[in-house]
Amino acid sequence: MTYTHGHHESVLRSHRVRTAESSCAYLLPHLSGDEALLDVGCGPATITADLAGRVGTVVGIDPSPEVIAQAHEAYPDLDLRVETLDSHDGRYDVVHAHQVLQHLEDPVAALRQMARLGSVIAARDSDYPGFVWTGGDERLDRWLDVYLQVTRHNRAHPDAGRHLLEWAHQAGLTDVTYSTSTWTFATPEQRDWWSSLWATRATESDFARQAVEYGIAEPDELQEISAGWRAWGEGPDSVFVILHGELLARVAPARG
Repeated sequence: MTYTHGHHESVLRSHRVRTAESSCAYLLPHLSGDEALLDVGCGPATITADLAGRVGTVVGIDPSPEVIAQAHEAYPDLDLRVETLDSHDGRYDVVHAHQVLQHLEDPVAALRQMARLGSVIAARDSDYPGFVWTGGDERLDRWLDVYLQVTRHNRAHPDAGRHLLEWAHQAGLTDVTYSTSTWTFATPEQRDWWSSLWATRATESDFARQAVEYGIAEPDELQEISAGWRAWGEGPDSVFVILHGELLARVAPARG
């Protein structure tokens, strides 16, 4: 797997502000407080830490040693491991993955693995082609075009949000609920934060490096995209809405 976003500080900065309320509100009403939960692709572990206060036990796994090391520094009491979904073993009441399936070549196989490990499967993923924004700046249109080309070159699924129900059925899951939610950036503070993240990612992150390496965009063009993001952030009426799909599935116990 090639992770399109990489672990540049501009990426981790956005991951570190995520909480259970902002990222898995659809799951929270289904937690009773004593579950064992596996957080797949936990990254900086901010969601993991928040969930740890809402359930009995939590384990967070991520394939990046660097990110897990940083998460350990921030949350030394959490059980955080450098592991992949394929290599992990155990049994959990809940297996949760936030913004993970979109980066995998075979999300259906991942859902099967999640079902192998847990009784309740929870997944939330973005749908990049479903994003909407104001301003009509062609540089942001080009940003999305470059992003979609890079992710598809990586055999990822930038439109994962709309496919979660389909993938769950393909994985053999039947007791499934699908929902949607959004993140909205519309206040001056939100616009400044979101635009600065992507202005930096457009030129300095792994996404930018891959875009050039794959022959999808030239460095000068990425600089223009970055400037487009900063211009959007300065607009007094700018709005950016991110669409997410959400999956909640209950796995029938195996018959002995």
